[in-house]
Amino acid sequence: MAYSIEAAIQSECFDDVMVSTDSEKYAEIARMYGAEVPFMRSEVTSSDTASSWDVVEEVLQGYEKMGKIFDTICLLQPTSPMRTSGDIKAAYSLYKEKDAIAVLSMTELEHPMEWCGKIDETLSICGFHNKTGGVRRQDMGKSYRPNGAIYIVSVPEFRKDRYLYREGAYAYIMPRHRSVDIDTEFDFRFAEFMIGR
Repeated sequence: MAYSIEAAIQSECFDDVMVSTDSEKYAEIARMYGAEVPFMRSEVTSSDTASSWDVVEEVLQGYEKMGKIFDTICLLQPTSPMRTSGDIKAAYSLYKEKDAIAVLSMTELEHPMEWCGKIDETLSICGFHNKTGGVRRQDMGKSYRPNGAIYIVSVPEFRKDRYLYREGAYAYIMPRHRSVDIDTEFDFRFAEFMIGR
């Protein structure tokens, strides 16, 4: 969380840097690193079924009750701690330059999408992927995935349907070494290694 807060503040892109949490302990840590915690997250958005976008909507409504209206929001998930203030600045510059409805950070996949597929409970790989006709990996196009680090979104566009992958949305490409997305203990250990701890 501290890495995300520090990158946000150092980017100088935001009117407000806030943390949404239901934990007073995390709220204190957030304040210690310079973020605001103007209200606590509700029980509904603290559940395992709540999405990040449910939390964003709750935050927007919380600020509106305080008389603050935002035209743009930026979600910086603490589980993607490798993004820098420079990444945030560059993504925001792209957002302004393109007059975008959204900019999402992405990173190149390690392997082409054509090499990926699903495996059912029988473990059969019949139809795992389409024949590539002997095309070498180097001759295939690049594929990308969202890396979870930066979501810059127009509030009115977000409130239409929360679907961001449409006309007017753009990718900010980040290198793999800054695209660690922590979902498992292995990811956490790898992020620690990359940070040099």
